[in-house]
This record gives sequence, C-alpha cells and structure tokens, in this order.
Amino acid sequence: MPHYMLSVHSVEGQVREPMTEQAMRRSHERLEAVEQEMKSSGMWVFSGRLHDADTATVVRAGGGRIVTTDGPFTESKDHLAGFYIVRADDLDAVLALAAQVTAAIDTPIEVRPFAATSGG
Repeated sequence: MPHYMLSVHSVEGQVREPMTEQAMRRSHERLEAVEQEMKSSGMWVFSGRLHDADTATVVRAGGGRIVTTDGPFTESKDHLAGFYIVRADDLDAVLALAAQVTAAIDTPIEVRPFAATSGG
C-alpha cells in the first residue's frame, strides 16, 4: 500500500486574527477527530510537530568538508511545521484527510507520495 506525507506548512509572520479559547478548542477537537479517523481506518503511520524553523541546523558537504549552519535550508517565510505519514490505496482518500486537517488548523497541507523503493 503506498505511503504519503501530509506536510503541515507554517508561514512566518503571517498575520492572523487571534483565536478565541473556544475557537482554539474547536480546532483541537476537529484535528483530534481527523487523527482518530486516520488511526481507526488503519491509514495513520506516524506524525510529528516540529519546533520553529529558527531551531534548524543545516548540514552541507562541499569542497571535501562538512559545513553546518543555523536556520532553515532556504530563506523562506514558509516552512515545514509538522507532518503525518499515512498509507492508502487511493490518493483521493489522502486528499480528503488533508482537506480535513487544513480545515481544522487553517494551514496549508502538501500531499506527496513516497517514491517506490526496491525494499517495498
């Protein structure tokens, strides 16, 4: 069964109306319901939330040496904030999950399949 990554993107400096406590609670409840649906359907494999992009360290090889730099890989305000790894026979099912996640948290979700490997 193919695996997909649902990338949760965050936009640094994006101005949004502050959420009320009630709206935040509704958002968490909706997200919890989507995650439960993923788990009960057998689609959920793994998920994680990441620290802010300014905590990243980039490791590069070049000129015969290894160089590390602080901060995200690209100079962009849009960065990866978290992810879900799911499995599904059907891309449409994964897109439906992504639609539910983005509706719950009002943040863009990118869906990408894993490339097939000889190991499965």
